Amino acid sequence: MAEIVNLNRRRKAKAREEKDQQAQANRVAFGRTKAEKLAARQQAERQRTDLDSKKLDEDHSQ
Repeated sequence: MAEIVNLNRRRKAKAREEKDQQAQANRVAFGRTKAEKLAARQQAERQRTDLDSKKLDEDHSQ
């Protein structure tokens, strides 16, 4: 004999599981401290200025 399943409970449990998975993904993506965000921003700025300083000047006066 088959087990009786309450479809509302099953649907709500599935929704909770999906919500928990999305929350976990958000914690990974956005769960950095203020210091980590600042350090990443400063590193990106250093890389950008370093790259800009290595660009060759284009001479269009030919």
